[in-house]
Amino acid sequence: MMKYFSIVLFLIVHAVCLSAQKKTIEQRVDSVLKLMTLEEKAVQLNQYSGDWAFTGPITADNDKIGQIKRGLVGSILNVTGVKHTRELQQYALQSRLKIPLLFGQDVIHGFRTAFPIPLAEAASWDLEAIERSARIAAIETSAAGVHWTFAPMVDISRDPRWGRVMEGAGEDTYLGSLIAKARVKGFQGKGLGNTDAVMACVKHFAAYGAATGGRDYNSADMSLRMLWETYLPPFLAAKEAGAATFMNAFNDLNGIPATGNRYLQREILKGKWKFNGFVVSDWGSVGEMISHGFAKDTMETAQIAINAGSDMDMESRSYIKHLPQLVRSAKIKLEMVDDAVRRILRKKFELGLFDDPFKFSNEQRQQQQWNNPQHLVAARDMAKKSIVLLKNQNQTLPLKKNQKIALIGPFVKAVKDNLGYWSMEWDDDSSRIVPLWKGMMNKVNSNQLLYAKGCNINDTVTSGFAEAIAAAQQSDIVVITVGEARDMSGEAKSRSSLQLPGVQNQLIAAIAATGKPVVLLIHAGRPLIFDKAAAHASSVVYTWWLGTEAGNAIADVLYGDYNPSGKLPMTFPRAEGQIPVYYNYYNTGRPAEGGNNDYYISSYIDLPNGPAYTFGYGLSYTSFSYTNFQLSAASLKGNQILTASVTLTNTGTVKGKETVQLYIRDMMGKVVRPVKELKGFQQSELLPGESKIISFKITANDLRFYDDQLNYNWEPGAFEIMIGGNSKDVQTLSVNWVK
Repeated sequence: MMKYFSIVLFLIVHAVCLSAQKKTIEQRVDSVLKLMTLEEKAVQLNQYSGDWAFTGPITADNDKIGQIKRGLVGSILNVTGVKHTRELQQYALQSRLKIPLLFGQDVIHGFRTAFPIPLAEAASWDLEAIERSARIAAIETSAAGVHWTFAPMVDISRDPRWGRVMEGAGEDTYLGSLIAKARVKGFQGKGLGNTDAVMACVKHFAAYGAATGGRDYNSADMSLRMLWETYLPPFLAAKEAGAATFMNAFNDLNGIPATGNRYLQREILKGKWKFNGFVVSDWGSVGEMISHGFAKDTMETAQIAINAGSDMDMESRSYIKHLPQLVRSAKIKLEMVDDAVRRILRKKFELGLFDDPFKFSNEQRQQQQWNNPQHLVAARDMAKKSIVLLKNQNQTLPLKKNQKIALIGPFVKAVKDNLGYWSMEWDDDSSRIVPLWKGMMNKVNSNQLLYAKGCNINDTVTSGFAEAIAAAQQSDIVVITVGEARDMSGEAKSRSSLQLPGVQNQLIAAIAATGKPVVLLIHAGRPLIFDKAAAHASSVVYTWWLGTEAGNAIADVLYGDYNPSGKLPMTFPRAEGQIPVYYNYYNTGRPAEGGNNDYYISSYIDLPNGPAYTFGYGLSYTSFSYTNFQLSAASLKGNQILTASVTLTNTGTVKGKETVQLYIRDMMGKVVRPVKELKGFQQSELLPGESKIISFKITANDLRFYDDQLNYNWEPGAFEIMIGGNSKDVQTLSVNWVK
């Protein structure tokens, strides 16, 4: 009888799949849902990490493959490669209903080809290049059998102490929203179901970037107006770009853990925004609500999380253990479980996994994309565009091909440090990744380059100083590499001090004492504080972590084969005591700038208010002038369109690209408005002496904001329109706008 029942069930399930052309996806989802037991529904909400090794899965469960065969796992992360994904999918098809697995992976800034860390890419302000970066990552990832990436991270952060700033787009809501959209489009390509597309996962919902004290996983406490105006827009932009999934956050928001936050997930995301994808928890965050003091045990965490709208439980095992019992005891409604299961099945159907569970396990396609040379070309291009020139006295840069260069510092020959945090690692990385030394060797003869490490990244050993000083003395110019190791920025990598670690400052001072011109390269995943080092240098170049093609890209910029065009996506503080410091702050009744009293104003007594480097700042090997700034009208009404234009001229001697930035200030409102807000930008590449009129269209929609009742509207009155090359150096005109 049991054998007969299994055969009948097999035929029913396959009849559902074979009728695909006659049914919509929603009908197919309903058909499968009707066949599922309550326990099988809970399985679809259960995600494990693969812990995969060639001899099999190594896990505390001891029987993970057995669980997959019995249909106890709906999704797996940390399994890559068509051989492994095919094998596990075959195990899944031995289960009663043969529902295919979803495979996920943290592909944050490249898969086989490592691109710059996301914060570095944001410094390019090049949305097309950022989308292309995500597109290539998706092509490589999907070719390796993976369906889903846990990216992009779209958290806004104003605190560089938080290590995960390296994963996002910086401090600005407008720029961050556009980058969120670009990355979702890149990952998902022409749409789910295409074999070169992966599901995007927008994270971390929400306000994770506002962790108190910049300490990872910490609480976020803010007004709802701040949440809606500053932290939610990038998530909405990603949702509107078609993001397939969201991930909730580790933090609590105003006392409610994000994983169990009904307001965020049910009311905003699935309610107001009508998001029809699914929400996955962050690693173990369902169970962690016990540690928050928000639930007494895993049964209660499961109840809270599913009711709040968290659909898939990553690695806490709370759902698979307790959801059936919670439904049977009427502590949760079956509709809540069905809604979550339906959302996940929908994505499996959209990916085409029910029609062909192995469509992403094509060995030929994997081999074709494994060493695609065009991907390296794109990675080098992205890396060049991400580099920011912060200082260049006396036109020290670009270097000349006939100069003798001393390359000094712990990162000259470093290999894997170029990847940065949250990168995939492969056995042949040492031959694929281009360190600075190799990149420079690709430009000039080896006899023009000298090398000395000088010091390590983070210890007190100075024995290498003598060799470094000797190399500097034999050179025409010195390039010093300093910064933080790749594991000093990233998840759980919060830092209270943002100074250069170890004896790097001492090394710089010792080299500068030789009298040789110093070019300072700073490798980091976040804004660092390096005022002492910068004072010793003629030129300062922020190189972040640039990925596989790092050395070639840096050499391209140093020798002027590429004119640096990056602009900072975050404000760089002068000292940790300023943090959080950001450009779009609110003014006070006693503003530091323009105050009538020199003492009783909003300022420090031991430090200027202004940052070391402002948002949007970045130099070029050429210069640009902004002239003839004008507005199309001095006053407008209602839905009329205002045109702001300026003439941009390359006043230097080489071709260069400038990012022209538009800012707006609402001079008075129901609630205090920022001193300026980015509302547009355009990039323009000009030849020496060439001019171009840059125009922006401004509508009343650009003036809208949330008031204290969360009404989203604009108010008539006076506005300042600002245009410039960064958030500080702007020209300003006024306009009066009435309803």
